[in-house]
Amino acid sequence: MKEYWSTMASLLGLLAFSQSLFQAIFPPELRFAALKLFTQIFRCFSSYVYLDITEIDGVNTNELYNAVQLYLSSSVSISGNRLSLTRAVNSSAITFGLANNDCIRDSFNGVTVQWEHIVSQRQAQGYLWRPLPEEKRGFTLRIKKQDKPLILDSYLDFVMDRADEIRRKNQERRLFTNSRGGSLDSRGNPWESVPFKHPSTFDTLAMDPLRKQQIMEDLQDFAKGQSFYQQTGRAWKRGYLLYGPPGTGKSSMIAAMANFLGYDIYDLELTEVHNNSELRKLLMKTTSKSIIVIEDIDCSINLTDRKKKNPSSGSRSYFDLPDIRSGGGGYSSISGDKNGAGSITLSGLLNFTDGLWSCCGSERIFVFTTNHIEKLDPALLRSGRMDMHIFMSYCSFSALKILLKNYLNYSEDESNRTVLDEIKEVIDKAKTTPADVSELLIKNRRCKNRALTELLETLKTRAEKNGRELSKKEMGLEEEEEEEEEEEQEKRTLDSPKEASEFEEDRSKETEEGDEKDDDNTSRE
Repeated sequence: MKEYWSTMASLLGLLAFSQSLFQAIFPPELRFAALKLFTQIFRCFSSYVYLDITEIDGVNTNELYNAVQLYLSSSVSISGNRLSLTRAVNSSAITFGLANNDCIRDSFNGVTVQWEHIVSQRQAQGYLWRPLPEEKRGFTLRIKKQDKPLILDSYLDFVMDRADEIRRKNQERRLFTNSRGGSLDSRGNPWESVPFKHPSTFDTLAMDPLRKQQIMEDLQDFAKGQSFYQQTGRAWKRGYLLYGPPGTGKSSMIAAMANFLGYDIYDLELTEVHNNSELRKLLMKTTSKSIIVIEDIDCSINLTDRKKKNPSSGSRSYFDLPDIRSGGGGYSSISGDKNGAGSITLSGLLNFTDGLWSCCGSERIFVFTTNHIEKLDPALLRSGRMDMHIFMSYCSFSALKILLKNYLNYSEDESNRTVLDEIKEVIDKAKTTPADVSELLIKNRRCKNRALTELLETLKTRAEKNGRELSKKEMGLEEEEEEEEEEEQEKRTLDSPKEASEFEEDRSKETEEGDEKDDDNTSRE
Protein backbone atom coordinates (compact mmCIF):
# COMPACT_ATOMS: atom_id res chain seq x y z
CA MET A 1 0.00 0.00 0.00
CA LYS A 2 2.87 2.36 0.79
CA GLU A 3 4.43 1.60 -2.59
CA TYR A 4 1.18 2.53 -4.33
CA TRP A 5 0.96 5.92 -2.61
CA SER A 6 4.64 6.61 -3.22
CA THR A 7 4.20 5.84 -6.91
CA MET A 8 1.19 8.20 -7.11
CA ALA A 9 3.18 10.96 -5.39
CA SER A 10 6.04 10.50 -7.83
CA LEU A 11 3.65 10.74 -10.79
CA LEU A 12 2.03 13.88 -9.46
CA GLY A 13 5.41 15.45 -8.88
CA LEU A 14 6.48 14.55 -12.40
CA LEU A 15 3.26 16.03 -13.77
CA ALA A 16 3.76 19.28 -11.87
CA PHE A 17 7.36 19.49 -13.05
CA SER A 18 6.27 18.87 -16.67
CA GLN A 19 3.60 21.57 -16.42
CA SER A 20 6.10 24.08 -15.07
CA LEU A 21 8.59 23.15 -17.75
CA PHE A 22 5.88 23.44 -20.43
CA GLN A 23 4.86 26.90 -19.26
CA ALA A 24 8.49 28.02 -19.10
CA ILE A 25 9.35 26.76 -22.58
CA PHE A 26 6.13 27.66 -24.42
CA PRO A 27 4.92 31.27 -24.06
CA PRO A 28 1.18 32.05 -23.47
CA GLU A 29 0.70 33.22 -27.04
CA LEU A 30 1.94 29.92 -28.40
CA ARG A 31 -0.25 27.96 -25.98
CA PHE A 32 -3.30 30.00 -27.01
CA ALA A 33 -2.57 29.41 -30.71
CA ALA A 34 -2.19 25.67 -30.11
CA LEU A 35 -5.45 25.57 -28.18
CA LYS A 36 -7.20 27.47 -30.93
CA LEU A 37 -5.82 25.10 -33.57
CA PHE A 38 -6.91 22.10 -31.55
CA THR A 39 -10.42 23.60 -31.19
CA GLN A 40 -10.69 24.17 -34.95
CA ILE A 41 -9.58 20.62 -35.67
CA PHE A 42 -12.13 19.35 -33.18
CA ARG A 43 -14.89 21.43 -34.79
CA CYS A 44 -14.02 20.07 -38.24
CA PHE A 45 -14.62 16.52 -37.05
CA SER A 46 -17.56 17.46 -34.80
CA SER A 47 -21.13 17.24 -36.07
CA TYR A 48 -22.41 20.07 -33.82
CA VAL A 49 -22.45 23.87 -34.06
CA TYR A 50 -22.44 26.11 -30.98
CA LEU A 51 -24.20 29.51 -30.95
CA ASP A 52 -23.47 31.90 -28.07
CA ILE A 53 -26.06 34.45 -26.94
CA THR A 54 -24.65 36.83 -24.32
CA GLU A 55 -26.71 38.92 -21.93
CA ILE A 56 -24.94 42.18 -22.81
CA ASP A 57 -23.78 43.01 -26.31
CA GLY A 58 -21.10 45.62 -25.70
CA VAL A 59 -22.91 48.00 -23.38
CA ASN A 60 -26.46 47.30 -24.60
CA THR A 61 -28.80 44.59 -23.38
CA ASN A 62 -29.29 41.74 -25.83
CA GLU A 63 -33.01 41.34 -26.54
CA LEU A 64 -32.47 37.81 -27.82
CA TYR A 65 -31.09 36.77 -24.43
CA ASN A 66 -34.21 38.03 -22.65
CA ALA A 67 -36.40 36.32 -25.24
CA VAL A 68 -34.64 32.98 -24.76
CA GLN A 69 -34.94 33.34 -20.99
CA LEU A 70 -38.69 33.93 -21.29
CA TYR A 71 -39.11 31.14 -23.81
CA LEU A 72 -37.37 28.64 -21.54
CA SER A 73 -39.68 29.74 -18.73
CA SER A 74 -42.64 28.23 -20.57
CA SER A 75 -43.99 24.75 -19.95
CA VAL A 76 -41.19 23.15 -21.94
CA SER A 77 -38.67 24.08 -19.25
CA ILE A 78 -40.54 22.36 -16.43
CA SER A 79 -39.00 19.05 -17.56
CA GLY A 80 -35.53 20.30 -16.64
CA ASN A 81 -33.53 18.80 -13.78
CA ARG A 82 -32.85 22.08 -12.03
CA LEU A 83 -34.98 25.20 -12.38
CA SER A 84 -35.01 28.69 -10.91
CA LEU A 85 -38.29 30.35 -9.91
CA THR A 86 -38.80 34.10 -10.38
CA ARG A 87 -41.65 36.59 -10.20
CA ALA A 88 -41.35 40.13 -11.51
CA VAL A 89 -42.71 43.18 -9.69
CA ASN A 90 -45.64 43.74 -12.06
CA SER A 91 -46.01 40.11 -13.07
CA SER A 92 -49.11 38.06 -12.35
CA ALA A 93 -47.48 34.61 -12.47
CA ILE A 94 -44.41 32.70 -11.34
CA THR A 95 -41.99 31.91 -14.15
CA PHE A 96 -39.59 28.99 -14.43
CA GLY A 97 -36.03 29.60 -15.54
CA LEU A 98 -33.00 27.51 -16.35
CA ALA A 99 -30.54 27.33 -13.47
CA ASN A 100 -26.92 28.44 -13.78
CA ASN A 101 -24.66 26.13 -15.83
CA ASP A 102 -27.49 23.69 -16.50
CA CYS A 103 -28.72 22.22 -19.78
CA ILE A 104 -32.13 21.54 -21.27
CA ARG A 105 -33.32 20.03 -24.55
CA ASP A 106 -35.97 21.41 -26.85
CA SER A 107 -37.50 20.26 -30.13
CA PHE A 108 -38.71 22.28 -33.12
CA ASN A 109 -40.15 20.74 -36.30
CA GLY A 110 -38.58 17.40 -35.47
CA VAL A 111 -35.15 18.91 -34.72
CA THR A 112 -33.64 18.55 -31.24
CA VAL A 113 -31.52 21.36 -29.80
CA GLN A 114 -29.78 21.86 -26.48
CA TRP A 115 -29.69 25.06 -24.43
CA GLU A 116 -27.03 25.66 -21.79
CA HIS A 117 -27.08 28.59 -19.37
CA ILE A 118 -23.47 29.64 -18.72
CA VAL A 119 -22.65 31.95 -15.81
CA SER A 120 -19.09 33.03 -14.99
CA GLN A 121 -17.36 35.77 -13.06
CA ARG A 122 -16.48 38.85 -15.08
CA GLN A 123 -12.88 40.05 -15.08
CA ALA A 124 -11.76 43.62 -14.35
CA GLN A 125 -14.01 46.01 -16.22
CA GLY A 126 -11.69 48.98 -16.59
CA TYR A 127 -13.19 52.43 -17.03
CA LEU A 128 -16.72 52.35 -18.42
CA TRP A 129 -19.45 54.96 -18.29
CA ARG A 130 -21.91 52.16 -17.55
CA PRO A 131 -20.79 49.54 -15.00
CA LEU A 132 -21.40 45.95 -16.08
CA PRO A 133 -22.75 43.18 -13.83
CA GLU A 134 -20.24 41.14 -11.86
CA GLU A 135 -21.44 37.93 -13.50
CA LYS A 136 -21.20 37.21 -17.18
CA ARG A 137 -24.30 35.41 -18.37
CA GLY A 138 -25.22 33.84 -21.65
CA PHE A 139 -26.90 30.94 -23.43
CA THR A 140 -25.16 28.44 -25.67
CA LEU A 141 -27.28 26.73 -28.29
CA ARG A 142 -25.93 23.40 -29.56
CA ILE A 143 -27.37 22.20 -32.86
CA LYS A 144 -26.32 19.85 -35.64
CA LYS A 145 -24.64 21.32 -38.68
CA GLN A 146 -27.33 20.17 -41.09
CA ASP A 147 -29.98 21.90 -38.95
CA LYS A 148 -28.26 25.29 -38.97
CA PRO A 149 -30.38 26.87 -41.79
CA LEU A 150 -33.64 25.84 -40.09
CA ILE A 151 -32.55 27.17 -36.71
CA LEU A 152 -31.33 30.52 -37.99
CA ASP A 153 -34.30 31.10 -40.30
CA SER A 154 -37.27 29.86 -38.27
CA TYR A 155 -36.44 28.68 -34.76
CA LEU A 156 -35.05 31.94 -33.39
CA ASP A 157 -38.01 33.89 -34.81
CA PHE A 158 -40.30 31.37 -33.16
CA VAL A 159 -38.51 31.94 -29.85
CA MET A 160 -38.95 35.72 -30.17
CA ASP A 161 -42.67 35.43 -30.95
CA ARG A 162 -43.24 32.99 -28.13
CA ALA A 163 -41.41 35.29 -25.72
CA ASP A 164 -43.65 38.21 -26.73
CA GLU A 165 -46.74 36.11 -25.98
CA ILE A 166 -45.42 35.12 -22.57
CA ARG A 167 -44.48 38.72 -21.80
CA ARG A 168 -47.98 39.98 -22.64
CA LYS A 169 -49.54 37.21 -20.61
CA ASN A 170 -47.46 37.83 -17.49
CA GLN A 171 -47.28 41.59 -17.45
CA GLU A 172 -49.86 43.69 -15.65
CA ARG A 173 -52.41 45.16 -18.02
CA ARG A 174 -53.41 48.80 -17.57
CA LEU A 175 -56.59 50.79 -18.05
CA PHE A 176 -55.89 54.31 -19.31
CA THR A 177 -58.10 57.38 -19.46
CA ASN A 178 -57.31 60.85 -20.78
CA SER A 179 -56.61 63.49 -18.16
CA ARG A 180 -59.28 65.97 -17.24
CA GLY A 181 -59.11 69.11 -19.34
CA GLY A 182 -56.13 67.82 -21.34
CA SER A 183 -53.66 68.25 -18.48
CA LEU A 184 -50.31 66.42 -18.52
CA ASP A 185 -48.57 64.46 -15.80
CA SER A 186 -44.95 64.95 -14.65
CA ARG A 187 -43.66 63.03 -17.68
CA GLY A 188 -45.78 64.93 -20.18
CA ASN A 189 -48.23 62.07 -20.69
CA PRO A 190 -51.93 62.98 -21.17
CA TRP A 191 -53.08 59.53 -20.04
CA GLU A 192 -53.73 58.36 -16.48
CA SER A 193 -53.72 54.63 -15.75
CA VAL A 194 -54.80 52.09 -13.15
CA PRO A 195 -54.27 48.30 -13.08
CA PHE A 196 -56.80 46.49 -15.24
CA LYS A 197 -58.13 43.47 -13.40
CA HIS A 198 -61.51 42.87 -15.04
CA PRO A 199 -62.27 39.13 -14.83
CA SER A 200 -64.46 38.92 -17.94
CA THR A 201 -63.41 36.33 -20.54
CA PHE A 202 -65.02 34.79 -23.58
CA ASP A 203 -65.78 31.71 -21.50
CA THR A 204 -67.90 33.71 -19.05
CA LEU A 205 -69.41 36.07 -21.66
CA ALA A 206 -73.16 35.47 -22.10
CA MET A 207 -73.37 35.28 -25.89
CA ASP A 208 -74.10 32.83 -28.66
CA PRO A 209 -71.15 30.36 -28.78
CA LEU A 210 -70.90 30.42 -32.57
CA ARG A 211 -70.79 34.21 -32.62
CA LYS A 212 -68.14 34.23 -29.89
CA GLN A 213 -66.03 31.77 -31.86
CA GLN A 214 -66.18 34.03 -34.92
CA ILE A 215 -65.05 37.03 -32.89
CA MET A 216 -62.19 35.07 -31.28
CA GLU A 217 -60.97 33.81 -34.66
CA ASP A 218 -61.11 37.35 -36.05
CA LEU A 219 -59.06 38.65 -33.12
CA GLN A 220 -56.49 35.86 -33.55
CA ASP A 221 -56.16 36.58 -37.25
CA PHE A 222 -55.61 40.25 -36.48
CA ALA A 223 -52.97 39.61 -33.80
CA LYS A 224 -51.03 37.27 -36.11
CA GLY A 225 -51.54 39.28 -39.30
CA GLN A 226 -48.56 41.63 -39.31
CA SER A 227 -47.13 40.19 -42.54
CA PHE A 228 -50.59 40.20 -44.14
CA TYR A 229 -51.22 43.88 -43.38
CA GLN A 230 -47.76 44.81 -44.64
CA GLN A 231 -48.29 42.80 -47.81
CA THR A 232 -51.63 44.43 -48.56
CA GLY A 233 -50.45 47.95 -47.69
CA ARG A 234 -52.95 48.47 -44.87
CA ALA A 235 -52.41 49.91 -41.43
CA TRP A 236 -52.25 47.23 -38.76
CA LYS A 237 -55.47 48.19 -37.01
CA ARG A 238 -59.07 47.03 -36.85
CA GLY A 239 -62.35 48.59 -35.81
CA TYR A 240 -65.26 46.99 -33.94
CA LEU A 241 -68.70 48.50 -33.37
CA LEU A 242 -70.70 47.07 -30.46
CA TYR A 243 -74.34 48.07 -30.57
CA GLY A 244 -77.50 46.92 -28.87
CA PRO A 245 -79.79 47.67 -25.92
CA PRO A 246 -78.28 48.67 -22.56
CA GLY A 247 -77.23 45.78 -20.32
CA THR A 248 -76.38 43.35 -23.11
CA GLY A 249 -72.67 43.08 -22.22
CA LYS A 250 -70.84 45.59 -24.41
CA SER A 251 -68.35 46.57 -21.68
CA SER A 252 -67.85 42.92 -20.75
CA MET A 253 -67.07 42.18 -24.39
CA ILE A 254 -64.33 44.84 -24.38
CA ALA A 255 -62.81 43.39 -21.21
CA ALA A 256 -62.94 39.88 -22.69
CA MET A 257 -61.15 41.10 -25.84
CA ALA A 258 -58.41 42.72 -23.74
CA ASN A 259 -57.92 39.59 -21.62
CA PHE A 260 -57.95 37.36 -24.69
CA LEU A 261 -55.24 39.33 -26.52
CA GLY A 262 -53.36 40.66 -23.48
CA TYR A 263 -53.79 44.28 -24.62
CA ASP A 264 -54.05 47.48 -22.61
CA ILE A 265 -57.24 49.56 -22.80
CA TYR A 266 -57.39 53.30 -23.54
CA ASP A 267 -60.83 54.60 -22.54
CA LEU A 268 -61.15 57.86 -24.46
CA GLU A 269 -63.51 60.42 -22.95
CA LEU A 270 -64.38 62.80 -25.79
CA THR A 271 -66.00 65.35 -23.51
CA GLU A 272 -62.54 66.12 -22.07
CA VAL A 273 -60.97 66.73 -25.50
CA HIS A 274 -61.11 70.30 -26.77
CA ASN A 275 -60.23 70.05 -30.46
CA ASN A 276 -59.01 67.79 -33.25
CA SER A 277 -55.36 68.60 -32.61
CA GLU A 278 -55.60 67.42 -29.02
CA LEU A 279 -57.35 64.26 -30.23
CA ARG A 280 -54.41 63.46 -32.54
CA LYS A 281 -51.93 64.03 -29.71
CA LEU A 282 -53.81 61.55 -27.56
CA LEU A 283 -53.61 59.00 -30.35
CA MET A 284 -49.86 59.52 -30.69
CA LYS A 285 -49.38 58.82 -26.97
CA THR A 286 -51.04 55.40 -27.15
CA THR A 287 -48.89 52.29 -27.35
CA SER A 288 -49.06 49.32 -29.65
CA LYS A 289 -51.00 46.20 -28.64
CA SER A 290 -53.81 48.27 -27.19
CA ILE A 291 -57.58 48.73 -27.49
CA ILE A 292 -58.87 52.30 -27.87
CA VAL A 293 -62.45 52.51 -26.62
CA ILE A 294 -65.08 55.22 -27.10
CA GLU A 295 -68.22 54.20 -25.24
CA ASP A 296 -71.68 55.57 -26.05
CA ILE A 297 -70.42 57.42 -29.10
CA ASP A 298 -73.92 58.71 -29.87
CA CYS A 299 -74.12 60.45 -26.47
CA SER A 300 -70.65 61.97 -26.12
CA ILE A 301 -70.59 63.71 -29.52
CA ASN A 302 -73.27 64.52 -32.07
CA LEU A 303 -72.58 62.17 -35.00
CA THR A 304 -76.06 61.96 -36.44
CA ASP A 305 -76.66 61.20 -40.09
CA ARG A 306 -75.79 64.26 -42.18
CA LYS A 307 -78.19 63.14 -44.90
CA LYS A 308 -81.13 63.75 -42.58
CA LYS A 309 -81.76 67.46 -42.96
CA ASN A 310 -83.13 69.55 -40.16
CA PRO A 311 -86.43 70.99 -41.43
CA SER A 312 -86.07 74.12 -39.32
CA SER A 313 -82.57 74.92 -40.60
CA GLY A 314 -83.35 74.55 -44.28
CA SER A 315 -80.96 73.27 -46.91
CA ARG A 316 -77.24 73.95 -46.61
CA SER A 317 -74.48 73.76 -49.17
CA TYR A 318 -71.19 71.85 -49.08
CA PHE A 319 -69.29 74.71 -47.51
CA ASP A 320 -71.92 75.11 -44.80
CA LEU A 321 -71.22 71.66 -43.35
CA PRO A 322 -69.22 72.34 -40.17
CA ASP A 323 -67.97 68.73 -39.88
CA ILE A 324 -66.12 68.98 -43.23
CA ARG A 325 -64.36 72.29 -42.72
CA SER A 326 -61.18 72.08 -40.71
CA GLY A 327 -61.74 73.56 -37.29
CA GLY A 328 -65.50 73.91 -37.72
CA GLY A 329 -67.61 72.57 -34.94
CA GLY A 330 -71.22 73.43 -35.58
CA TYR A 331 -73.68 70.72 -34.72
CA SER A 332 -70.94 68.08 -34.75
CA SER A 333 -69.11 69.56 -31.80
CA ILE A 334 -69.30 68.25 -28.29
CA SER A 335 -70.40 71.51 -26.74
CA GLY A 336 -72.84 72.35 -29.50
CA ASP A 337 -71.19 75.71 -30.13
CA LYS A 338 -72.19 76.87 -33.61
CA ASN A 339 -69.12 79.03 -33.95
CA GLY A 340 -66.96 75.90 -34.05
CA ALA A 341 -64.19 77.25 -31.84
CA GLY A 342 -62.44 74.60 -29.78
CA SER A 343 -64.48 71.52 -30.65
CA ILE A 344 -64.15 68.04 -32.14
CA THR A 345 -65.60 67.59 -35.60
CA LEU A 346 -66.75 64.48 -37.38
CA SER A 347 -63.91 64.93 -39.83
CA GLY A 348 -61.41 64.92 -36.95
CA LEU A 349 -62.86 61.76 -35.50
CA LEU A 350 -62.80 60.03 -38.90
CA ASN A 351 -59.14 60.96 -39.35
CA PHE A 352 -58.51 59.68 -35.84
CA THR A 353 -59.80 56.21 -36.76
CA ASP A 354 -58.90 55.91 -40.45
CA GLY A 355 -56.70 58.84 -41.46
CA LEU A 356 -52.96 59.23 -41.77
CA TRP A 357 -52.58 59.78 -38.04
CA SER A 358 -54.11 56.40 -37.29
CA CYS A 359 -50.98 54.78 -38.75
CA CYS A 360 -48.59 56.27 -36.17
CA GLY A 361 -48.80 53.00 -34.20
CA SER A 362 -49.36 49.34 -34.96
CA GLU A 363 -51.51 46.48 -33.69
CA ARG A 364 -54.27 48.64 -32.27
CA ILE A 365 -58.00 48.02 -32.10
CA PHE A 366 -60.69 50.71 -32.11
CA VAL A 367 -63.94 49.81 -30.33
CA PHE A 368 -67.02 52.04 -30.41
CA THR A 369 -70.19 51.28 -28.46
CA THR A 370 -73.67 52.69 -28.98
CA ASN A 371 -77.26 51.94 -28.05
CA HIS A 372 -78.69 53.49 -31.22
CA ILE A 373 -76.76 52.60 -34.35
CA GLU A 374 -79.35 54.29 -36.55
CA LYS A 375 -78.30 57.69 -35.18
CA LEU A 376 -74.67 57.43 -36.30
CA ASP A 377 -73.39 58.90 -39.52
CA PRO A 378 -72.81 56.28 -42.26
CA ALA A 379 -69.28 57.61 -42.81
CA LEU A 380 -68.34 56.33 -39.36
CA LEU A 381 -69.79 52.87 -39.98
CA ARG A 382 -68.17 51.96 -43.27
CA SER A 383 -65.46 49.29 -43.62
CA GLY A 384 -61.98 50.49 -42.75
CA ARG A 385 -63.29 52.42 -39.77
CA MET A 386 -65.67 49.93 -38.20
CA ASP A 387 -64.72 46.65 -39.88
CA MET A 388 -66.92 44.37 -37.79
CA HIS A 389 -70.37 45.23 -36.47
CA ILE A 390 -71.32 43.12 -33.44
CA PHE A 391 -74.94 43.17 -32.34
CA MET A 392 -75.28 42.57 -28.61
CA SER A 393 -78.76 41.12 -28.45
CA TYR A 394 -81.09 40.16 -25.64
CA CYS A 395 -80.37 37.04 -23.62
CA SER A 396 -80.93 33.89 -25.67
CA PHE A 397 -81.24 30.35 -24.36
CA SER A 398 -77.63 29.50 -25.26
CA ALA A 399 -76.44 32.63 -23.42
CA LEU A 400 -78.67 31.73 -20.48
CA LYS A 401 -76.97 28.34 -20.12
CA ILE A 402 -73.63 30.14 -19.84
CA LEU A 403 -75.01 32.37 -17.09
CA LEU A 404 -76.42 29.36 -15.25
CA LYS A 405 -73.01 27.71 -15.38
CA ASN A 406 -71.24 30.86 -14.17
CA TYR A 407 -73.51 31.77 -11.27
CA LEU A 408 -75.08 28.45 -10.24
CA ASN A 409 -72.53 25.93 -11.55
CA TYR A 410 -75.49 24.36 -13.30
CA SER A 411 -75.02 21.48 -15.78
CA GLU A 412 -77.49 20.15 -18.31
CA ASP A 413 -77.55 16.63 -16.86
CA GLU A 414 -79.16 17.83 -13.64
CA SER A 415 -82.86 17.76 -12.80
CA ASN A 416 -85.45 20.46 -13.51
CA ARG A 417 -85.40 19.65 -17.20
CA THR A 418 -89.04 20.71 -17.50
CA VAL A 419 -88.25 24.14 -16.06
CA LEU A 420 -85.50 24.63 -18.62
CA ASP A 421 -87.84 23.62 -21.43
CA GLU A 422 -90.39 26.19 -20.27
CA ILE A 423 -87.68 28.84 -20.03
CA LYS A 424 -86.56 27.99 -23.56
CA GLU A 425 -90.06 28.64 -24.88
CA VAL A 426 -90.52 32.08 -23.31
CA ILE A 427 -87.01 33.57 -23.20
CA ASP A 428 -87.11 34.92 -26.75
CA LYS A 429 -90.49 36.54 -26.14
CA ALA A 430 -89.39 38.06 -22.81
CA LYS A 431 -86.61 40.17 -24.39
CA THR A 432 -84.59 40.45 -21.20
CA THR A 433 -80.95 41.48 -21.02
CA PRO A 434 -78.11 39.34 -19.61
CA ALA A 435 -77.63 41.98 -16.89
CA ASP A 436 -81.18 41.44 -15.62
CA VAL A 437 -80.76 37.67 -15.64
CA SER A 438 -77.41 37.93 -13.86
CA GLU A 439 -78.85 40.10 -11.12
CA LEU A 440 -81.64 37.58 -10.50
CA LEU A 441 -79.20 34.66 -10.39
CA ILE A 442 -76.86 36.49 -8.01
CA LYS A 443 -79.73 37.11 -5.63
CA ASN A 444 -80.66 33.40 -5.55
CA ARG A 445 -77.22 31.85 -6.09
CA ARG A 446 -77.50 29.75 -2.91
CA CYS A 447 -80.62 27.91 -4.08
CA LYS A 448 -80.66 26.65 -7.66
CA ASN A 449 -84.28 25.55 -7.69
CA ARG A 450 -85.56 28.86 -6.36
CA ALA A 451 -83.38 30.73 -8.88
CA LEU A 452 -84.82 28.77 -11.82
CA THR A 453 -88.39 29.10 -10.55
CA GLU A 454 -88.15 32.86 -10.04
CA LEU A 455 -86.40 33.25 -13.38
CA LEU A 456 -89.20 31.39 -15.14
CA GLU A 457 -91.88 33.53 -13.46
CA THR A 458 -90.04 36.73 -14.38
CA LEU A 459 -89.63 35.66 -18.00
CA LYS A 460 -93.31 34.69 -18.27
CA THR A 461 -94.38 38.05 -16.83
CA ARG A 462 -92.22 39.98 -19.26
CA ALA A 463 -93.32 37.82 -22.18
CA GLU A 464 -96.99 38.51 -21.39
CA LYS A 465 -96.27 42.22 -20.99
CA ASN A 466 -94.45 42.34 -24.31
CA GLY A 467 -97.31 40.44 -25.93
CA ARG A 468 -99.87 42.95 -24.66
CA GLU A 469 -97.77 45.88 -25.83
CA LEU A 470 -97.37 44.26 -29.21
CA SER A 471 -101.11 43.71 -29.52
CA LYS A 472 -101.74 47.32 -28.49
CA LYS A 473 -99.35 48.51 -31.16
CA GLU A 474 -101.07 46.35 -33.75
CA MET A 475 -104.48 47.63 -32.63
CA GLY A 476 -103.14 51.15 -32.73
CA LEU A 477 -101.91 50.64 -36.27
CA GLU A 478 -105.29 49.26 -37.31
CA GLU A 479 -107.08 52.18 -35.67
CA GLU A 480 -104.75 54.61 -37.41
CA GLU A 481 -105.48 52.94 -40.72
CA GLU A 482 -109.23 53.12 -40.06
CA GLU A 483 -108.93 56.78 -39.06
CA GLU A 484 -106.97 57.52 -42.22
CA GLU A 485 -109.65 55.80 -44.31
CA GLU A 486 -112.40 57.78 -42.55
CA GLU A 487 -110.52 61.03 -43.13
CA GLU A 488 -110.16 60.21 -46.81
CA GLN A 489 -113.86 59.46 -47.08
CA GLU A 490 -114.72 62.76 -45.35
CA LYS A 491 -112.46 64.60 -47.76
CA ARG A 492 -114.19 62.92 -50.65
CA THR A 493 -117.63 63.81 -49.32
CA LEU A 494 -116.54 67.38 -48.76
CA ASP A 495 -115.07 67.62 -52.23
CA SER A 496 -118.11 66.03 -54.01
CA PRO A 497 -120.65 68.88 -53.23
CA LYS A 498 -118.16 71.40 -54.52
CA GLU A 499 -117.86 69.51 -57.76
CA ALA A 500 -121.70 69.24 -58.07
CA SER A 501 -122.17 72.97 -57.42
CA GLU A 502 -119.49 73.82 -59.96
CA PHE A 503 -121.20 71.55 -62.45
CA GLU A 504 -124.60 73.24 -61.83
CA GLU A 505 -123.01 76.71 -62.17
CA ASP A 506 -121.50 75.70 -65.50
CA ARG A 507 -124.87 74.38 -66.70
CA SER A 508 -126.65 77.54 -65.62
CA LYS A 509 -124.06 79.68 -67.41
CA GLU A 510 -124.53 77.63 -70.57
CA THR A 511 -128.35 77.99 -70.43
CA GLU A 512 -128.07 81.74 -69.88
CA GLU A 513 -125.71 82.12 -72.80
CA GLY A 514 -128.11 80.08 -74.95
CA ASP A 515 -131.07 82.30 -74.00
CA GLU A 516 -129.08 85.43 -74.81
CA LYS A 517 -128.23 84.07 -78.24
CA ASP A 518 -131.92 83.30 -78.92
CA ASP A 519 -132.93 86.83 -77.93
CA ASP A 520 -130.35 88.30 -80.29
CA ASN A 521 -131.59 86.19 -83.16
CA THR A 522 -135.20 87.22 -82.61
CA SER A 523 -134.25 90.90 -82.46
CA ARG A 524 -132.40 90.65 -85.76
CA GLU A 525 -135.37 89.04 -87.41
